[in-house]
Amino acid sequence: MDVGRTPATQRTGKNLDACQVGAHAWCRHNGFVSAAPAPASGPSGHLLPEGERMTRTSMPNLTERLDRLLPQTQCGQCGFDGCLPYAAAMALGQAGVDRCPPGGDAGARALAHVLGVPALPYDRSRGEHKPATVALVIEDDCIGCTKCIQACPVDAIIGGAKHMHTVIEPLCTGCELCVPVCPVDCIEMICVDGAGNPA
Repeated sequence: MDVGRTPATQRTGKNLDACQVGAHAWCRHNGFVSAAPAPASGPSGHLLPEGERMTRTSMPNLTERLDRLLPQTQCGQCGFDGCLPYAAAMALGQAGVDRCPPGGDAGARALAHVLGVPALPYDRSRGEHKPATVALVIEDDCIGCTKCIQACPVDAIIGGAKHMHTVIEPLCTGCELCVPVCPVDCIEMICVDGAGNPA
């Protein structure tokens, strides 16, 4: 452990997994979370008007609520680098609720409800709404190129160079980003049930 850094559990008082820690760090880096919140002030140091102060202080909560409604596939079909950046853009009014194929029409309706905007069906041009899946490496065909490991946004694939890779199924979000980068076509997407077990 890096002794110069305080573990996330100690900093937050919560037992956060890696994805949550990364999300929290992204929010803090982009100004959505502050380690020690202070009254919002303008460039001159004066307090902002009440309305603007409320908007800025409520933004992290809205982003968090929207992020919880997203499927956490981190697939990028929405045009953002993951679910949290998409949630942040929606909270700021910079993106619509219809950009998430994995969430489907139901997800778009839930996002619209939270934002208080008209519900829209998800944008079919961004991809297909599919049943929950996880990646499966056909181990006999794997050449150990590590391209799938590099493509995985949630570090759900393990293995060394020129050694067989495998998928940690509970971590796999089914984003399918590993499939097109495999040069030997040895990754399949398999359907899973509600508990995450192969169907």
